[in-house]
Amino acid sequence: MINKRSLWFLTLFSLILVLSVYYITMPSELLMATNSDEETETVSASTENEESAELVALRVESEEKMLDEITELKKVLTDSNSTTEEKNAAFEKMQTLNKNRGTEESIENKIKNEFNLKSFVSIDETSASVVVDSKEHDKELANKIMRSVQEEFESSMSISVKFQK
Repeated sequence: MINKRSLWFLTLFSLILVLSVYYITMPSELLMATNSDEETETVSASTENEESAELVALRVESEEKMLDEITELKKVLTDSNSTTEEKNAAFEKMQTLNKNRGTEESIENKIKNEFNLKSFVSIDETSASVVVDSKEHDKELANKIMRSVQEEFESSMSISVKFQK
């Protein structure tokens, strides 16, 4: 059975997700309005945003999919006709989604720090998909990224790396 603390946690988490999607989709001109004195930073920031438009689109699509799944799971949790097993399964699925999202972010940061590349990571039960923002399509780099991603998991995962520019 879900208690009030868990329900509050889920409510606040969904609010944070909605705000993060809003922040990601906000035009960069609004974000750069506060730094209008530094024109060189504005030009470089808008160039970086243009380079990774595909990655931003993938992130927004992933966030929308996750929000839809969480909404459906919340309906199961709050439905009085749902059985205890259904509610427990929905709650466990929510925890898995949250854990996967945290792992995706940590892998993206790891790729950024180790290889200095922007990336998008999507994790399923047994597979991980990595989209790297790079002009260079290097097999050795892809192999290094795959090894680096596999270090994050205890069991063997099917990892795919796609270069996109």
